[in-house]
Amino acid sequence: MKMTSVAHRIPASKQAFPRINGLLLTVSFLLTLGLLMMTSASVEIASSRYGDPFFHLKRQSVFAVLGCIAMLTTLHLPMRFWRSISAYLLLLSFALLTLVLIPGVGRVVNGSARWIDLGFFNLQPSELAKVFIVIYVAAYLERHADEVRGAFVGFVKPLLVVAGAVVLLHFEPDHGAMVILLATVFCLIFLAGAKISRFFPLLLLCVGGVTYIAVMKPYVLERFTSYWNPWAAENVFNGGYQLTQALIAFGRGEWFGVGLGNSIQKLYFLPEAHNDFVLAIIGEELGLLGVGFVIFLFVCLVYTGFSIGRQALSQGELFSAYVAFGVSLLFSGQALINIGVNIGLLPTKGLTLPFLSYGGASLIVCFYMAAILLRIQYENDNSSSLEQQGSGEW
Repeated sequence: MKMTSVAHRIPASKQAFPRINGLLLTVSFLLTLGLLMMTSASVEIASSRYGDPFFHLKRQSVFAVLGCIAMLTTLHLPMRFWRSISAYLLLLSFALLTLVLIPGVGRVVNGSARWIDLGFFNLQPSELAKVFIVIYVAAYLERHADEVRGAFVGFVKPLLVVAGAVVLLHFEPDHGAMVILLATVFCLIFLAGAKISRFFPLLLLCVGGVTYIAVMKPYVLERFTSYWNPWAAENVFNGGYQLTQALIAFGRGEWFGVGLGNSIQKLYFLPEAHNDFVLAIIGEELGLLGVGFVIFLFVCLVYTGFSIGRQALSQGELFSAYVAFGVSLLFSGQALINIGVNIGLLPTKGLTLPFLSYGGASLIVCFYMAAILLRIQYENDNSSSLEQQGSGEW
């Protein structure tokens, strides 16, 4: 049967209800829950520091609006645009990562120079660099797919580029971003068809690097030792303090929580309650049920991202597929590390929970990554529609 119009095949009653976009719905849930719980976690500290209990909510709302603007702008840019400027994005990444190390330019907090003060908010170059480097690697894997699969030099070239970024992240230091970037690029190269045997020497090198950092930097070694036994007398008020307070929060929450706004741990017991440890406050106020819902939302987000990537791959759009896989891996890596730190599965590391933690740069970049996935999904759907029309059959 020849197809003149898809709409002619759909009853009028069904045409009145547009298809709900699962990815956009998941992002909306994460943003709404994030604004709610971040506000609950920050009310007391904002009231004492700034005289306004909703100080962080107002700022995060402004960042959310800027994120929406970034999302709408990104949605109007085709993926071929990002492919064409991928080399410039890589150069911009290195420029930002270098700029933050310059004294007087980079803002130092707790011994780490990770931010550039722009006046109205602090830009964290590593947030942008992770996405831009993934876009560059995706473009490289598309151009040199055969070389990556067959030749060792093709396998090493993108890793040398990433190694430069890793060195700059080490000097900030931002080891969390370093681990996420390395893991994401390794996975992308593996998905591009590289032999798994080639990764073993690199994994040994990474283990050796982590060991060297732990030995040479006392605070890193302290985090590892306090992680193994946070309740020890020498750790409970030192390196293990944040973890023990987070575990107390989860313990108080039990199954259904103590109720929204009723957290005790956010009352100056748990540092960074509205930032890195917002999940602990969710566990205390909403219980295991609330934490389970957050994990479910991230599973939906990552699963949808990989589904979009698989669809692009099936249509021969390698660049879009690798970008979708990379963005999904960035979301999953950051969420897994933050959740692992909060519940004591991983050593304490300062990484935000996407869409939920307080932070302008992180939230805007999360909107940008979600917009890239939505754009790939849009192009996938358009490509499928064109193929159906071209076949002339329904």
